[in-house]
Amino acid sequence: MKTSFKITVISLIVVMLAGLLAGCGSNSSSSAEIKIGLLNELTGGNATFGASTTNGAKMAIKEANAKGGVLGKQIKAVVADNKSEPSESANGMTKLLTQDKVVAVTGVFASSNAIAASNVVESVKVPFLAVGATNPKVTVDEKTGKVKDYTFRVCFIDPFQGTVGANFALGTLKLKKAVILVDNSSDYSKGLSAFFKAAFAKGGGTVLGEEAYLQKDQDFKAILTKTKALNPEMIYVPGYYEEVGKIVKQARELGIAVPIIGGDGWDSPKLVEVGTAAALNNTYFTNHYSVDDTSAASKAFVDAYKKEYGQAPDAMAVLGYDAANVLIDAIKRANSTDPAKIRDALAATKNFPAITGATTLNATHDAVKSAVIIEMKNGKQVYRATVKP
Repeated sequence: MKTSFKITVISLIVVMLAGLLAGCGSNSSSSAEIKIGLLNELTGGNATFGASTTNGAKMAIKEANAKGGVLGKQIKAVVADNKSEPSESANGMTKLLTQDKVVAVTGVFASSNAIAASNVVESVKVPFLAVGATNPKVTVDEKTGKVKDYTFRVCFIDPFQGTVGANFALGTLKLKKAVILVDNSSDYSKGLSAFFKAAFAKGGGTVLGEEAYLQKDQDFKAILTKTKALNPEMIYVPGYYEEVGKIVKQARELGIAVPIIGGDGWDSPKLVEVGTAAALNNTYFTNHYSVDDTSAASKAFVDAYKKEYGQAPDAMAVLGYDAANVLIDAIKRANSTDPAKIRDALAATKNFPAITGATTLNATHDAVKSAVIIEMKNGKQVYRATVKP
Protein backbone atom coordinates (compact mmCIF):
# COMPACT_ATOMS: atom_id res chain seq x y z
CA MET A 1 0.00 0.00 0.00
CA LYS A 2 1.43 3.39 -0.99
CA THR A 3 2.19 5.85 1.78
CA SER A 4 -0.13 8.51 0.34
CA PHE A 5 -2.99 6.00 0.24
CA LYS A 6 -2.30 4.95 3.84
CA ILE A 7 -2.41 8.58 4.97
CA THR A 8 -5.68 9.15 3.11
CA VAL A 9 -7.28 6.09 4.72
CA ILE A 10 -6.06 7.06 8.20
CA SER A 11 -7.27 10.63 7.77
CA LEU A 12 -10.72 9.45 6.70
CA ILE A 13 -10.97 7.15 9.71
CA VAL A 14 -9.89 9.94 12.03
CA VAL A 15 -12.41 12.37 10.53
CA MET A 16 -15.21 9.79 10.93
CA LEU A 17 -14.16 9.19 14.53
CA ALA A 18 -14.01 12.92 15.17
CA GLY A 19 -17.53 13.33 13.84
CA LEU A 20 -18.83 10.59 16.11
CA LEU A 21 -17.03 11.89 19.19
CA ALA A 22 -18.07 15.47 18.52
CA GLY A 23 -21.64 14.47 19.25
CA CYS A 24 -20.66 13.44 22.76
CA GLY A 25 -20.18 17.04 23.90
CA SER A 26 -19.51 20.51 22.57
CA ASN A 27 -16.21 22.32 22.85
CA SER A 28 -16.34 24.55 25.90
CA SER A 29 -14.14 25.96 28.63
CA SER A 30 -14.47 25.63 32.36
CA SER A 31 -15.63 28.59 34.43
CA ALA A 32 -11.99 29.37 35.26
CA GLU A 33 -10.16 28.97 31.94
CA ILE A 34 -10.32 28.99 28.16
CA LYS A 35 -8.48 26.14 26.44
CA ILE A 36 -6.55 26.79 23.23
CA GLY A 37 -4.85 23.91 21.44
CA LEU A 38 -1.25 24.15 20.21
CA LEU A 39 -0.63 21.43 17.60
CA ASN A 40 2.96 21.36 16.38
CA GLU A 41 5.87 19.30 15.05
CA LEU A 42 7.58 18.69 18.39
CA THR A 43 9.39 15.53 17.28
CA GLY A 44 10.39 14.14 13.88
CA GLY A 45 12.01 15.82 10.90
CA ASN A 46 10.55 19.29 11.50
CA ALA A 47 10.97 19.42 15.28
CA THR A 48 12.76 22.78 15.45
CA PHE A 49 9.78 24.40 13.71
CA GLY A 50 7.36 23.00 16.26
CA ALA A 51 9.49 23.96 19.23
CA SER A 52 9.79 27.55 18.04
CA THR A 53 6.10 27.86 17.19
CA THR A 54 5.08 26.48 20.58
CA ASN A 55 7.47 28.83 22.38
CA GLY A 56 6.07 31.85 20.56
CA ALA A 57 2.46 30.89 21.23
CA LYS A 58 3.11 30.17 24.91
CA MET A 59 4.75 33.56 25.32
CA ALA A 60 1.74 35.30 23.77
CA ILE A 61 -0.61 33.39 26.08
CA LYS A 62 1.55 34.18 29.12
CA GLU A 63 1.45 37.88 28.26
CA ALA A 64 -2.33 37.80 27.74
CA ASN A 65 -2.86 36.06 31.08
CA ALA A 66 -0.68 38.62 32.83
CA LYS A 67 -3.05 41.29 31.52
CA GLY A 68 -6.10 39.50 32.90
CA GLY A 69 -6.69 36.83 30.27
CA VAL A 70 -9.69 36.82 27.94
CA LEU A 71 -13.34 37.39 28.81
CA GLY A 72 -12.35 37.44 32.47
CA LYS A 73 -10.73 33.99 32.26
CA GLN A 74 -7.17 32.70 32.07
CA ILE A 75 -6.05 30.96 28.89
CA LYS A 76 -4.75 27.41 29.13
CA ALA A 77 -2.48 26.10 26.37
CA VAL A 78 -3.05 22.42 25.58
CA VAL A 79 -0.07 21.09 23.61
CA ALA A 80 -0.12 18.17 21.14
CA ASP A 81 2.71 16.70 19.03
CA ASN A 82 1.98 15.76 15.41
CA LYS A 83 5.40 14.07 15.17
CA SER A 84 5.99 15.75 11.77
CA GLU A 85 3.55 13.29 10.16
CA PRO A 86 0.16 13.92 8.47
CA SER A 87 -1.55 10.95 10.12
CA GLU A 88 -0.31 12.01 13.56
CA SER A 89 -1.43 15.56 12.82
CA ALA A 90 -4.97 14.24 12.30
CA ASN A 91 -4.70 12.16 15.47
CA GLY A 92 -3.40 15.08 17.53
CA MET A 93 -6.11 17.39 16.26
CA THR A 94 -8.80 14.83 17.05
CA LYS A 95 -7.56 14.54 20.64
CA LEU A 96 -7.46 18.31 21.13
CA LEU A 97 -11.00 18.77 19.85
CA THR A 98 -12.82 15.73 21.19
CA GLN A 99 -11.00 14.95 24.44
CA ASP A 100 -9.37 18.20 25.55
CA LYS A 101 -12.34 20.27 24.35
CA VAL A 102 -10.32 23.26 23.18
CA VAL A 103 -12.26 26.17 21.67
CA ALA A 104 -9.73 26.73 18.87
CA VAL A 105 -6.35 25.45 17.67
CA THR A 106 -3.23 27.13 16.31
CA GLY A 107 0.08 25.72 15.10
CA VAL A 108 1.44 23.40 12.39
CA PHE A 109 4.23 24.31 9.99
CA ALA A 110 4.24 21.66 7.27
CA SER A 111 1.47 21.94 4.68
CA SER A 112 0.82 18.19 4.51
CA ASN A 113 0.32 18.14 8.27
CA ALA A 114 -1.93 21.20 8.17
CA ILE A 115 -4.11 19.68 5.43
CA ALA A 116 -4.58 16.52 7.51
CA ALA A 117 -5.43 18.59 10.60
CA SER A 118 -7.82 20.72 8.58
CA ASN A 119 -9.84 17.67 7.55
CA VAL A 120 -10.62 17.08 11.22
CA VAL A 121 -11.56 20.66 12.16
CA GLU A 122 -13.86 20.97 9.17
CA SER A 123 -15.72 17.89 10.42
CA VAL A 124 -15.92 18.96 14.06
CA LYS A 125 -16.35 22.69 13.22
CA VAL A 126 -13.74 24.27 15.47
CA PRO A 127 -11.44 27.07 14.22
CA PHE A 128 -7.88 26.23 13.21
CA LEU A 129 -5.32 28.98 12.59
CA ALA A 130 -2.30 27.50 10.80
CA VAL A 131 1.05 29.12 11.46
CA GLY A 132 3.52 28.35 8.66
CA ALA A 133 1.69 26.07 6.22
CA THR A 134 1.96 27.90 2.88
CA ASN A 135 0.38 25.53 0.32
CA PRO A 136 -2.94 26.89 -1.07
CA LYS A 137 -4.67 23.55 -0.35
CA VAL A 138 -4.52 24.26 3.39
CA THR A 139 -7.41 26.75 3.24
CA VAL A 140 -9.04 25.84 -0.08
CA ASP A 141 -10.46 22.38 -0.74
CA GLU A 142 -8.51 20.83 -3.62
CA LYS A 143 -11.49 18.89 -4.98
CA THR A 144 -14.27 21.46 -4.74
CA GLY A 145 -12.27 24.68 -4.93
CA LYS A 146 -14.27 26.06 -2.01
CA VAL A 147 -12.77 27.96 0.90
CA LYS A 148 -12.77 25.84 4.03
CA ASP A 149 -15.11 27.24 6.68
CA TYR A 150 -12.99 26.76 9.81
CA THR A 151 -9.39 26.82 8.52
CA PHE A 152 -7.25 29.98 8.44
CA ARG A 153 -3.55 30.91 8.40
CA VAL A 154 -1.33 33.84 9.43
CA CYS A 155 1.39 33.36 6.79
CA PHE A 156 1.72 34.21 3.10
CA ILE A 157 1.05 31.46 0.55
CA ASP A 158 3.30 29.78 -1.99
CA PRO A 159 2.11 31.45 -5.21
CA PHE A 160 3.53 34.65 -3.71
CA GLN A 161 6.60 33.02 -2.14
CA GLY A 162 7.52 31.19 -5.36
CA THR A 163 7.21 34.41 -7.34
CA VAL A 164 9.38 36.31 -4.86
CA GLY A 165 12.10 33.65 -5.13
CA ALA A 166 11.98 33.59 -8.93
CA ASN A 167 12.08 37.37 -9.26
CA PHE A 168 15.01 37.59 -6.85
CA ALA A 169 16.95 35.01 -8.87
CA LEU A 170 16.19 36.74 -12.16
CA GLY A 171 16.29 40.39 -11.18
CA THR A 172 18.86 40.61 -8.39
CA LEU A 173 21.17 37.66 -9.00
CA LYS A 174 20.73 37.76 -12.81
CA LEU A 175 20.37 33.98 -13.07
CA LYS A 176 18.52 32.54 -16.09
CA LYS A 177 19.10 28.78 -16.00
CA ALA A 178 17.90 26.64 -13.09
CA VAL A 179 17.47 23.07 -11.93
CA ILE A 180 14.78 22.32 -9.35
CA LEU A 181 15.10 19.61 -6.69
CA VAL A 182 11.68 18.57 -5.36
CA ASP A 183 10.68 16.57 -2.30
CA ASN A 184 7.98 14.35 -3.83
CA SER A 185 6.65 13.39 -0.38
CA SER A 186 5.79 17.00 0.49
CA ASP A 187 2.78 19.07 -0.64
CA TYR A 188 4.77 22.14 0.33
CA SER A 189 7.77 21.27 -1.83
CA LYS A 190 5.75 20.22 -4.86
CA GLY A 191 3.54 23.28 -4.70
CA LEU A 192 6.32 25.81 -4.13
CA SER A 193 8.43 24.31 -6.93
CA ALA A 194 5.51 24.63 -9.35
CA PHE A 195 4.91 28.28 -8.47
CA PHE A 196 8.61 29.10 -8.70
CA LYS A 197 8.86 27.36 -12.06
CA ALA A 198 5.91 29.27 -13.51
CA ALA A 199 7.21 32.66 -12.30
CA PHE A 200 10.77 31.87 -13.42
CA ALA A 201 9.60 30.97 -16.94
CA LYS A 202 7.34 34.03 -17.09
CA GLY A 203 10.33 36.22 -16.24
CA GLY A 204 12.46 34.76 -19.00
CA GLY A 205 14.24 32.00 -17.11
CA THR A 206 14.69 28.39 -18.22
CA VAL A 207 14.30 25.32 -16.03
CA LEU A 208 16.84 22.85 -17.39
CA GLY A 209 15.54 19.92 -15.37
CA GLU A 210 13.77 18.69 -12.25
CA GLU A 211 15.01 15.97 -9.93
CA ALA A 212 13.00 14.30 -7.16
CA TYR A 213 13.91 13.09 -3.69
CA LEU A 214 11.96 12.02 -0.60
CA GLN A 215 11.92 13.34 2.93
CA LYS A 216 14.34 11.42 5.16
CA ASP A 217 16.64 10.57 2.21
CA GLN A 218 20.31 10.75 3.18
CA ASP A 219 22.32 10.43 -0.06
CA PHE A 220 21.59 12.98 -2.78
CA LYS A 221 24.72 12.51 -4.89
CA ALA A 222 22.95 10.73 -7.74
CA ILE A 223 20.50 13.56 -8.42
CA LEU A 224 23.20 16.15 -7.79
CA THR A 225 25.48 14.48 -10.34
CA LYS A 226 22.66 14.73 -12.90
CA THR A 227 22.14 18.33 -11.90
CA LYS A 228 25.80 19.21 -12.33
CA ALA A 229 25.81 17.70 -15.83
CA LEU A 230 23.06 20.15 -16.86
CA ASN A 231 25.37 23.07 -16.00
CA PRO A 232 22.76 25.28 -14.30
CA GLU A 233 23.38 28.82 -13.08
CA MET A 234 21.41 28.07 -9.91
CA ILE A 235 19.54 25.31 -8.07
CA TYR A 236 16.14 25.79 -6.46
CA VAL A 237 15.44 23.55 -3.44
CA PRO A 238 12.00 24.16 -1.87
CA GLY A 239 12.47 21.68 0.96
CA TYR A 240 12.89 21.39 4.73
CA TYR A 241 16.10 22.07 6.61
CA GLU A 242 17.16 18.46 7.31
CA GLU A 243 17.26 17.48 3.63
CA VAL A 244 18.29 20.93 2.43
CA GLY A 245 21.36 20.93 4.67
CA LYS A 246 22.48 17.56 3.30
CA ILE A 247 21.77 18.59 -0.30
CA VAL A 248 23.80 21.79 -0.03
CA LYS A 249 26.73 20.07 1.70
CA GLN A 250 26.84 17.23 -0.83
CA ALA A 251 26.48 19.66 -3.74
CA ARG A 252 29.54 21.59 -2.61
CA GLU A 253 31.45 18.33 -2.14
CA LEU A 254 30.71 17.53 -5.80
CA GLY A 255 32.08 20.90 -6.86
CA ILE A 256 28.73 22.58 -7.48
CA ALA A 257 29.42 26.19 -6.53
CA VAL A 258 26.38 27.93 -8.06
CA PRO A 259 23.82 29.78 -5.90
CA ILE A 260 21.21 27.59 -4.22
CA ILE A 261 17.85 29.16 -3.39
CA GLY A 262 14.91 27.91 -1.34
CA GLY A 263 11.89 28.80 0.77
CA ASP A 264 10.82 29.24 4.37
CA GLY A 265 11.35 25.54 5.10
CA TRP A 266 15.06 26.37 5.40
CA ASP A 267 14.63 28.52 8.50
CA SER A 268 16.05 26.47 11.34
CA PRO A 269 19.16 26.77 13.54
CA LYS A 270 19.82 23.16 12.57
CA LEU A 271 20.34 24.09 8.90
CA VAL A 272 23.89 25.23 9.60
CA GLU A 273 24.55 22.23 11.83
CA VAL A 274 23.56 19.87 9.01
CA GLY A 275 24.82 21.81 6.00
CA THR A 276 27.89 23.54 7.53
CA ALA A 277 28.54 27.26 7.43
CA ALA A 278 31.02 27.13 4.55
CA ALA A 279 28.79 25.08 2.27
CA LEU A 280 25.83 27.39 2.88
CA ASN A 281 27.63 30.47 1.59
CA ASN A 282 26.05 31.68 -1.66
CA THR A 283 22.61 30.38 -0.66
CA TYR A 284 19.39 32.35 -0.19
CA PHE A 285 15.83 31.71 0.93
CA THR A 286 12.48 33.46 1.17
CA ASN A 287 11.06 33.82 4.66
CA HIS A 288 8.35 35.42 6.78
CA TYR A 289 10.54 37.54 9.05
CA SER A 290 14.07 38.62 9.87
CA VAL A 291 15.41 39.40 13.34
CA ASP A 292 17.12 42.35 11.65
CA ASP A 293 13.70 44.03 11.50
CA THR A 294 14.28 47.40 13.17
CA SER A 295 10.70 48.24 14.12
CA ALA A 296 10.01 48.98 17.79
CA ALA A 297 7.52 46.09 17.99
CA SER A 298 10.03 43.62 16.57
CA LYS A 299 12.82 44.77 18.87
CA ALA A 300 10.54 44.46 21.91
CA PHE A 301 9.50 40.97 20.85
CA VAL A 302 13.08 39.81 20.26
CA ASP A 303 14.18 41.14 23.64
CA ALA A 304 11.25 39.49 25.43
CA TYR A 305 11.81 36.18 23.63
CA LYS A 306 15.52 36.17 24.48
CA LYS A 307 14.67 36.85 28.11
CA GLU A 308 12.07 34.06 28.16
CA TYR A 309 14.00 31.36 26.28
CA GLY A 310 17.65 32.43 26.26
CA GLN A 311 17.95 32.54 22.48
CA ALA A 312 16.97 34.67 19.51
CA PRO A 313 13.66 33.82 17.83
CA ASP A 314 13.38 32.45 14.31
CA ALA A 315 10.49 33.19 11.94
CA MET A 316 8.41 30.31 13.29
CA ALA A 317 8.64 31.65 16.84
CA VAL A 318 7.36 35.01 15.60
CA LEU A 319 4.55 33.42 13.60
CA GLY A 320 3.57 31.28 16.59
CA TYR A 321 3.41 34.44 18.70
CA ASP A 322 1.44 36.31 16.03
CA ALA A 323 -1.01 33.44 15.50
CA ALA A 324 -1.78 33.10 19.21
CA ASN A 325 -2.37 36.84 19.48
CA VAL A 326 -4.63 36.90 16.41
CA LEU A 327 -6.62 34.04 17.92
CA ILE A 328 -6.85 35.74 21.32
CA ASP A 329 -7.99 38.94 19.63
CA ALA A 330 -10.69 37.00 17.74
CA ILE A 331 -12.00 35.49 20.99
CA LYS A 332 -12.16 38.99 22.49
CA ARG A 333 -14.04 40.37 19.50
CA ALA A 334 -16.37 37.37 19.43
CA ASN A 335 -17.03 37.99 23.14
CA SER A 336 -17.62 34.26 23.33
CA THR A 337 -15.90 30.88 23.41
CA ASP A 338 -18.41 29.47 20.91
CA PRO A 339 -16.32 28.07 18.01
CA ALA A 340 -18.70 29.40 15.35
CA LYS A 341 -18.47 32.93 16.76
CA ILE A 342 -14.68 32.70 17.01
CA ARG A 343 -14.63 31.52 13.40
CA ASP A 344 -16.65 34.57 12.31
CA ALA A 345 -14.33 36.88 14.23
CA LEU A 346 -11.25 35.33 12.62
CA ALA A 347 -12.77 35.82 9.18
CA ALA A 348 -13.26 39.51 10.00
CA THR A 349 -9.63 40.08 11.09
CA LYS A 350 -8.28 43.28 9.56
CA ASN A 351 -4.97 45.07 10.10
CA PHE A 352 -4.10 43.24 13.30
CA PRO A 353 -0.73 44.67 14.46
CA ALA A 354 1.33 41.47 14.28
CA ILE A 355 5.12 41.40 14.57
CA THR A 356 5.40 40.01 11.02
CA GLY A 357 3.29 42.88 9.73
CA ALA A 358 -0.29 44.13 9.77
CA THR A 359 -2.44 41.04 9.34
CA THR A 360 -5.67 40.90 7.39
CA LEU A 361 -7.29 37.56 6.60
CA ASN A 362 -8.68 37.69 3.07
CA ALA A 363 -11.59 35.91 1.37
CA THR A 364 -9.62 32.65 1.18
CA HIS A 365 -8.69 32.92 4.89
CA ASP A 366 -5.04 33.66 4.02
CA ALA A 367 -2.86 36.46 5.37
CA VAL A 368 -1.64 39.04 2.88
CA LYS A 369 1.92 39.80 3.96
CA SER A 370 5.36 40.78 2.78
CA ALA A 371 8.21 38.30 2.40
CA VAL A 372 11.88 38.79 3.20
CA ILE A 373 14.97 37.53 1.38
CA ILE A 374 17.64 35.98 3.61
CA GLU A 375 21.22 35.27 2.57
CA MET A 376 23.39 32.77 4.43
CA LYS A 377 26.87 34.16 5.18
CA ASN A 378 29.37 32.25 7.27
CA GLY A 379 26.59 30.41 9.07
CA LYS A 380 24.54 33.54 9.82
CA GLN A 381 21.28 34.78 8.36
CA VAL A 382 21.72 38.16 6.70
CA TYR A 383 18.70 40.25 5.69
CA ARG A 384 18.69 41.22 2.00
CA ALA A 385 15.31 42.70 1.15
CA THR A 386 11.60 42.93 1.91
CA VAL A 387 9.13 42.23 -0.89
CA LYS A 388 5.57 43.47 -0.55
CA PRO A 389 2.63 41.58 -2.05
